[in-house]
Amino acid sequence: MRIGIVINAAWNIYNFRSGLIESFIQSGHQVVAIAPQDQYTERIVNLGCEFIAVPMDSKGSNPLRDTKLVWDLYQAYRRAELDVVLHYTIKPNIYGTLAAKMLGIPCINNVTGLGTVFIRSNFTSWVAHQLYRAVFRLPEAVFFQNKDDRQLFIERNFVRQHITDVLPGSGVDLSRFKPRETPRNHRFTFLLVARMLYDKGILEYIEAARLLQAQGLMARFQLLGKVEPDKGLGVPQETLDGWVREGLVEYLGTSDDVVPIMEKADCVILPSYREGTPRTLLEAASMGKPIIATNVPGCRDTVEHGFNGFLCNVKDPHDLAKKMEDIMHLGEQPLRRMGQNSRQLAVDRFDQKIIIRKYQAALRSLMAAPALREELAVA
Repeated sequence: MRIGIVINAAWNIYNFRSGLIESFIQSGHQVVAIAPQDQYTERIVNLGCEFIAVPMDSKGSNPLRDTKLVWDLYQAYRRAELDVVLHYTIKPNIYGTLAAKMLGIPCINNVTGLGTVFIRSNFTSWVAHQLYRAVFRLPEAVFFQNKDDRQLFIERNFVRQHITDVLPGSGVDLSRFKPRETPRNHRFTFLLVARMLYDKGILEYIEAARLLQAQGLMARFQLLGKVEPDKGLGVPQETLDGWVREGLVEYLGTSDDVVPIMEKADCVILPSYREGTPRTLLEAASMGKPIIATNVPGCRDTVEHGFNGFLCNVKDPHDLAKKMEDIMHLGEQPLRRMGQNSRQLAVDRFDQKIIIRKYQAALRSLMAAPALREELAVA
């Protein structure tokens, strides 16, 4: 089969779907990656893919531009002569599905997270909801990354239940993200890995750091991730610089390889308002790190409270600070045991091989469907 993989960023394909692509190629399929071109394009080609560049404005909601995206994807799918398309992220899921339907190409969608359009209530979110309701009856299958998102789509009549399934996020490469024997830091070190968006709980993390410092608990508070000051949703660089000058946080910039940074942390934190299943927490769990996360869809799937970390209340810096203080006060052995429990959860639930098996099974069903229809027609 010729399989299209369509995402709003080439870096996303390379960093989150490489294992899936390699499994398809090893099974004898041909893979065509379709995304905006960036510095990861060459790496994707080196995996053995074809690549077709299609510009996408991942954040905008301009109807004319989005109509053009349907046409651009239509042309890309026709040129690639695809047998099936796998869509990820909101615009490929919606506009890519329309393009595939126009060409009669079956598609499988993956709701990687509901993001801002389900956290905030405005005209853009209303439009997104209407588009989901209109378009998500067209795919052959829809994967969700947590049970809450799946149930929400079913309850709102966005999707037919029988075509849905739940995946454990994008999975994690257990052989790459594995525990390293690192001693506990003299100054306990917290790490938050995310894009610098307010919805990731950045303000709550900063306020929790301020509260803990006021108590005389002098831990290290680190941030790793891209600054994206977009329409008030992202933390401006000058605000971030102010926090650094105040001594509240260390900003580590961005990195193509989080492993050496994450392995030096004592605890990984994500106080996000809502997620699919956050990749950074899967990586942290796989590396044997205790985790603190908000008790919201997606985040709570990675933490069993008191077992491999703590869950805290969303948008509550005081509760976050309390959970951070609790984990700082754990002895060496309880902290190590929490990390070991995280690794076991990753092995049991989040291995990328689980995702690969689900997609392979979905492809086998699609391959069998035409033959079944022919058989029924003859009968």
